[in-house]
Amino acid sequence: MDDSSGPQSVSQRQLPVVDTPRPERADARRNRLRVLEAADRLFTQHGVKNVSLDAIAAEAGVGKGTVFRRFGDRAGLAVALLDEREQELQAKILTGPPPLGPGAPAVDRVAAFLTAYLDLLDRHVELFMDSENASDGARYRIGSYNLWHRHLSHLVEQSRPDLDADHTAHVLLAPLAADLHQALRDRGFSLDRLKTGSEALARALLTA
Repeated sequence: MDDSSGPQSVSQRQLPVVDTPRPERADARRNRLRVLEAADRLFTQHGVKNVSLDAIAAEAGVGKGTVFRRFGDRAGLAVALLDEREQELQAKILTGPPPLGPGAPAVDRVAAFLTAYLDLLDRHVELFMDSENASDGARYRIGSYNLWHRHLSHLVEQSRPDLDADHTAHVLLAPLAADLHQALRDRGFSLDRLKTGSEALARALLTA
């Protein structure tokens, strides 16, 4: 992938798609997205554990059997929702406008990614916590963590080739752990404060 700022962080081959679904019929996709949007609204309003499949089906205007056949249970639906949102973020990184997408200096792309990820994390922190804490070290084994790490590693290589890009990418991702994010929010940290702090850390590391 080329752009005006020279070699960029990732290409389609370098940044594999997270759990790309098999091709599906247009009507099946519409129903799936309706269910995911309904689940998103209800999870945000009431919390994941307080929402039933019946409520999601009613909100989406589909039968409960449709939801059950597609997602299995509430946990499967939560995983599918998180995967959908992560794929949307990935698409913006690959082909969206700068600075999140190609066409901006590497350090600006890092800052834009951290901001976008924090927005996603803050909206779905309960889902992220379930995913990252499913077992010891689960956060570092899931595909999305490796995806974001690879993206940041390439950007670090561009902005600070003297640094250990692999390690620095882990350092940038460390403050984005869901349990830390929730703990800081519980302590009164605003989302804007967390974004400002993450960007300041990135710029201090990558522009020194």
